[in-house]
Amino acid sequence: MPKISEKGKVMPASPIRKLTPYAEKAKLQGKTVYHLNIGQPDIETPEIMLDAVKNIDFKVWSYTASEGTLTYRTKLAEYYNKLNYNITPEDIIVTAGGSEAIIFAMMSCLNPGDEVIIPEPFYANYNGFACECDVTVKPILSVIDNGFALPPIVEFEKLINEKTKAICICNPNNPTGYLYSRDEMQALKELALKYDLYIFSDEAYREFCYDGKAFISPMHLTGLAENVIVMDTVSKRYSACGARLGCLITKNKEVMATALKFAQARLSPGMVEQIAGTAAIDTPDSYFKEVNSMYTERRNTLVKALNKMQGVFCPNPGGAFYVVASLPIDDSDRFCQWMLEEFSFENQTVMMAPATGFYATEGAGKNEVRMAYVLNREDLNKAMICLEEALKIYPGRGRK
Repeated sequence: MPKISEKGKVMPASPIRKLTPYAEKAKLQGKTVYHLNIGQPDIETPEIMLDAVKNIDFKVWSYTASEGTLTYRTKLAEYYNKLNYNITPEDIIVTAGGSEAIIFAMMSCLNPGDEVIIPEPFYANYNGFACECDVTVKPILSVIDNGFALPPIVEFEKLINEKTKAICICNPNNPTGYLYSRDEMQALKELALKYDLYIFSDEAYREFCYDGKAFISPMHLTGLAENVIVMDTVSKRYSACGARLGCLITKNKEVMATALKFAQARLSPGMVEQIAGTAAIDTPDSYFKEVNSMYTERRNTLVKALNKMQGVFCPNPGGAFYVVASLPIDDSDRFCQWMLEEFSFENQTVMMAPATGFYATEGAGKNEVRMAYVLNREDLNKAMICLEEALKIYPGRGRK
């Protein structure tokens, strides 16, 4: 029998989705499963975006330009320039979700064997994207004790060598919800300039910052125009994960020309998605204000409930809609599977993502889980009751 590739063997499974078969089996057994494992909001997509799709009228469903339609890129530039990015439509390539933007950035800027430094825990699929692109992730550990703040710059410098070409951040962070401060961003800027590194900035959660804290992009920092590549998506901003529509942004013309070649090789982003995305940019500010308020309440509900549980610690995140919590358990992968396979409370259980998949360091995250507060507060409260009851009887409680 023919064998699969070596790359296929080392391609990591998603910690967010790998337990899905157990969740489906639990549902077939009649259990209610509260899905806190994945960032799929239950908040409605803006009506203006849905109406644009409903009102489409074309005779041929055709290719678009490889870089995306000029109409959509023009509207995108307007959106970003309201945020003081000072870009043009020519600085944007439209992609099939933020995932493709990340892959384009890695393939355009990094050679096989090159290294990218990423504070961990980090978005689990960075490992997969790096595997696809033959890039090596060099993790730098952030810790739950200080809420997953940016590690000291001296720790970054310990990792830098002739193969180091980029630093990748997600801000606000997935999975921790940490929001990087201006001082932290300024420190990264100085590091990038000192060692001539790219900064990959994943900004999928830009709109979700809480408690009056400000979002700072490397695009807001002077002197970095040639170093910054922004990767973005409509998935979270407009609760439109299924649209699979994102973009890559850079003022670096050489990177842009290179990324365009990869965009041409995959032909083009979808026409319908770009029509919807164009309309979405006119979503009123009131939508985001309401959504932000809802997520703030959900965050407070989840964090408060977690920190009341014996042996549990959860930092209060400044953005996104995730938390990483430490639990009194021996193995988060085993625990999350046990929750679906063997546990129920009043015929209910909770699906979470084991935090091990958000680290590249072997053994890290063994007693941590990621939870997405994308459900309504009533369901979140029920999920937390289930979790508390589960921790009381879990066979591996307290063993780390």
